[in-house]
Amino acid sequence: MAGRIHLFVLALAYAASSVDAFVVPSTGPSQMAFSRDVQARTATSLMATEEKAGPIVSGEELEIMLTEWDEPLIIDAYATWCGPCQQVAPEFEAAAKELKGRVRFVKLDTDEEPDMADRLKVMGLPTLMYLGKVEPEEGSDETARAVLKVRIEGTLRKESIIALAEHHFFGGPEPETLLPV
Repeated sequence: MAGRIHLFVLALAYAASSVDAFVVPSTGPSQMAFSRDVQARTATSLMATEEKAGPIVSGEELEIMLTEWDEPLIIDAYATWCGPCQQVAPEFEAAAKELKGRVRFVKLDTDEEPDMADRLKVMGLPTLMYLGKVEPEEGSDETARAVLKVRIEGTLRKESIIALAEHHFFGGPEPETLLPV
């Protein structure tokens, strides 16, 4: 027992001494400004290197996508505070990577874009919306428009997200079961 206490005290003393190695003494406001600048540049460079297959879009960007598009579209309506939204995020990103070039994936932050969330009639989070394209009849003055194929409220695994896309966009079989996260 005494050996364990001695080991614990040594570990605690080591941890306390090693913490000091990471503390930078402040020399005033200029040092703090330098530190904030380094942190900001580091965060910006990390974000720049991380390109998402399912990027976050604004309401305006989504509006443009709904009028000018060549690929089917899957929208993940989410909120940063929503636990299930955070659970589905890596599944959504993995599905986006697997279907890249065939289906376009985007994320819409419903707190940042409440008007677009209202227009899309988002009532629960997360909501996945699968939108296909309806071409006008030949000789018609109408333009191609988006049509909602399916709306799913709740979490889905990557396999289910992909299976729904294959079914609704490419004529694949209807999934027998949808797997939640």
